[in-house]
Amino acid sequence: MDLCRTLIDLALEGLTYYHTYDRFFLGTSVVMGFAGWILYVILIIMKTNTSTIQTTSCYSGTPSQLVSYGFGALGLSMVFFLIIQSSPWTYYVYCLLPINIWYAASKELWILHQVRIYLMTVSPFGILGFLIIVIMGVEILVVSFFYRWVLTVGLVAFAFWPVVMKLWIEAKITTVSWVLLSLLLAVFPLMPVVGREPNITLVTCAGLLALLVSLASLVWLWKKRDSCVKRRDFKVHVCQMISLAVSIYVVGTTHWSLAAKQGLPLLNQIISWAILTFSLVVPLLSATFLFQRLLSLFLSFMSSYLLLSTGYEAFFPVALSCLMFVWIFIEQETLVNQGLSFKQKLNFIDFSCSADITQFRQLNLDDIRRAFFLVFFIVTAFFGTGNIASINSFDPASVYCFLTVFNPFVMGALMMWKILIPFILVMCSFETVQISAQISSKSLFLIVLVISDIMSLHFFFLVKDYGSWLDIGTSISHYVIVMLMTIFLMLLSGLAHWLTTKKINFRRKMKPHDT
Repeated sequence: MDLCRTLIDLALEGLTYYHTYDRFFLGTSVVMGFAGWILYVILIIMKTNTSTIQTTSCYSGTPSQLVSYGFGALGLSMVFFLIIQSSPWTYYVYCLLPINIWYAASKELWILHQVRIYLMTVSPFGILGFLIIVIMGVEILVVSFFYRWVLTVGLVAFAFWPVVMKLWIEAKITTVSWVLLSLLLAVFPLMPVVGREPNITLVTCAGLLALLVSLASLVWLWKKRDSCVKRRDFKVHVCQMISLAVSIYVVGTTHWSLAAKQGLPLLNQIISWAILTFSLVVPLLSATFLFQRLLSLFLSFMSSYLLLSTGYEAFFPVALSCLMFVWIFIEQETLVNQGLSFKQKLNFIDFSCSADITQFRQLNLDDIRRAFFLVFFIVTAFFGTGNIASINSFDPASVYCFLTVFNPFVMGALMMWKILIPFILVMCSFETVQISAQISSKSLFLIVLVISDIMSLHFFFLVKDYGSWLDIGTSISHYVIVMLMTIFLMLLSGLAHWLTTKKINFRRKMKPHDT
């Protein structure tokens, strides 16, 4: 028996050695690829989107022959080594790709010299503080994947950011609104994951609160009405508010009918599908001016979100949308405070004309904060009401307004739409911030790419191949989610651009005297 136990231990040790034989070699290649890619993107950002770097006429744009020959020799040596090892073709990808990336980065290394000259004019304590803030911000994003309450810490820090930047001196109401809404949103990560016992009272209260917010916004637009606010646009908003009220009624009567064992009413089911179908169309009937289109999007998405809610999560898009609304204002105050822009009337910004902006300003350090805010709010939308990366977070009761017969594909599609709604609200608001700040979307997404790559490198070291299947699957899913974050945000940006700029116009018949 002792010999058998020894044999078992040796067999397990041998299997581990066999399966992890190339781990260090391949892991080093992957890390070098990540590091080279992050450095290359940072150099491209500094070269093309900042005023710090000045391209000199003596710069040839190509590395020296010695550097080129060195990378070529390194590539040939790696190929020869892999051939001797009889390695699979995937090893060539892992090992040769970092060499190509570092060769591309070596062409831009001249930028580091100018960066060093620029940093000599900056206080060392300022550089150290900036690095500490960046590291802490990325770590908060990483840890939030494991502990939702970390998002609360980040939102509390966000709440007092305008106070530290002394924005409250010129914009007291905006600052107070930002602080209160940030603290309100910080409550959601502390609450338990949405349970399986529906609480329709909370859903009804959330719907009534959304109606109250919409009514206040409509009154605000009416008081500030001008040439860009037409009576027809108000009719569209009123119809959407009626749709929101109908959603509240449908949710209440549906769950009452199911509790009474009377099944899903056919009329409620038809109305639910109609509201969901037109949620992407009705906003296109409203004006493309900033707040009118954002209000229309909020009303349409809130109507369908209520139909898919069963508890306190119905309050989440209301709090998130209000915070995004204040974010637009406070970013403008930031630009005015820094002297980068004059104070303009946001209500006059037309989304449909934003594509004509050809002169974008150069990036500064505050734009890194804006990109970080985007990533943080996206992560908050992801984990705000639960861990949606886990299948255990899905409750079939959420789709009872649409169907009660088990249909995994339809139910999955409905739940995916519910998950996407907070993301779209954040992305539409960021589209507004980008336009009002006159920043190139390409520049901001390069910053987001750097943030997501640093997070990906962090999660790469956290991937597990031991323990329970839940731990292994969770570690892999976190890594894949962060890796796909940039592509996901680009797709969301395209959808947000379409939702904010497109408008459906119904042509009226021309009268005889109009010829």
